[in-house]
Amino acid sequence: MFEYLPYIVGQIVQPYNIALLVAGCFVGIIFGAIPGLSGTLAVMLFMPMTFAMEAGSAIIFLLALWIGGCSGAFIGSVLLGIPGSASAVSTCWDGYPMAQQGKAGKALAIGMIASFTGTFFSAIIGALLSQKIADIAFMLGPWEYFGLCLLAITMVLAISKGNMFKGLASASLGLLLATVGFSPIDAEPRFVFGNMYLMGGLGMTVVLLGIFGVSHIIVDFAKGYPPTPEVNTKGIKGLGVTLKEIKEQLVNIIRSFLIGLGIGFLPGMGSGLSNLVAYSSAKNASKDPDSFGKGNPAGLWAPEVANNASIGGAMIPMAALGIPGDSTTALLIGALTIHGLEMGPMVFRNSGHVVYLMFSVVMVCAVVILLMQSLGMRVFPHILKVPPYYMYPALLIISLISGYVDSSSLYKCGMMIVFAGVGVLMSFGGLPTAPLILAFILQPILELNMLKAFQYTGTVATFFTRPLSCIFCVIAIGCVFWPFLGPLFGKLIKKLRGPKDKGAVNG
Repeated sequence: MFEYLPYIVGQIVQPYNIALLVAGCFVGIIFGAIPGLSGTLAVMLFMPMTFAMEAGSAIIFLLALWIGGCSGAFIGSVLLGIPGSASAVSTCWDGYPMAQQGKAGKALAIGMIASFTGTFFSAIIGALLSQKIADIAFMLGPWEYFGLCLLAITMVLAISKGNMFKGLASASLGLLLATVGFSPIDAEPRFVFGNMYLMGGLGMTVVLLGIFGVSHIIVDFAKGYPPTPEVNTKGIKGLGVTLKEIKEQLVNIIRSFLIGLGIGFLPGMGSGLSNLVAYSSAKNASKDPDSFGKGNPAGLWAPEVANNASIGGAMIPMAALGIPGDSTTALLIGALTIHGLEMGPMVFRNSGHVVYLMFSVVMVCAVVILLMQSLGMRVFPHILKVPPYYMYPALLIISLISGYVDSSSLYKCGMMIVFAGVGVLMSFGGLPTAPLILAFILQPILELNMLKAFQYTGTVATFFTRPLSCIFCVIAIGCVFWPFLGPLFGKLIKKLRGPKDKGAVNG
């Protein structure tokens, strides 16, 4: 790796490449912060501009857009309560309540430090262990991927505020919505009703903005605009987070980092899953789980560390296997192919300098974005001072424009309004939206791997014959039935301990 250091430094210190990196980070932050836009969309829009660039310059610019989008997504979640992208869904649940309590500066500081931590250190680990970790991911089959997706969905049911039935109903609705379109493998149309606009399925942007964004605007309008909180930006010192606060969250940070890195390097997963799983894990491990969703800082640290740690993880299968870790790395593989760089097992032998340039650029981008966000941290909270009757119509227009840009169809904009109605009904019915979104994201991976596994044996038992798949499935089933079995086990343990404790007291 160190033999490529002169090439890496030579690429990064070029004035033209420095300008591309800074511009890419800035544009990426803006795309990440605006609801409905994302770093992935920024890469998609600006990728044609890189075809005339040299390979090194193209890599630097595209990665800067991606990292900026991932790191900036929490801004919209914290200040507006609308996720900038799927990777910042769970950031809303505690970040936005903190902003409403006048702690917008603190929430932004936590998101900023957490994003830097996940991005920078995951890139280091990715650069050092990419080949070895990729070998582990390559050994997994459809059975393991099915079990992992099933486990992820059942774990996030814990976010359902104690009502497992409503969580299951929400997840089932998400699975149903994701089946619209052509089925995998046999390409049979489902629930399209002869409508050409439904052939490609329901877009993530349409569902996410409809249920989270537009419905949030409608509900707030119906309840009356919330009072504008007083934001104390003068009290922010340094980076806005003390070393003591970081130490208090150290276990949560490490656990979320490992979750993000682990899910990130599994092909087809990504930050959309890792932030939800990390949030669920933080809530389950907390001594005060009821405080989550009300402005608990731990609920902000966990998803932001995890979704940014997925960046380094997602680059591992992209580089070593040529398999995209998420949708953005799929675009990057296409862009690199145009420049004559083929990702895969031979990339370290043929183009090792390009791989390590990518990981180095990610680390540099993390530092640049940290500086940008630290300078803008005292400015961002003033967005809250914009009157709601100005902000909400603007957000509604941005959401509709984002839906049109994503699909180039006004039909999908109308569909977004329909999903906004679904979100309003879910809000009044007390149905949590997290299981729906997670199930919607994972359904294609879940179904595809289930069908692949059935092609080998054709029985459900096949998922319990492989050790890792069996562990995932058993834990997933346990998560569903634990609310019913947990109290029984608790009573049984108390009965077994009762006589011993009593005897010890008498003795």
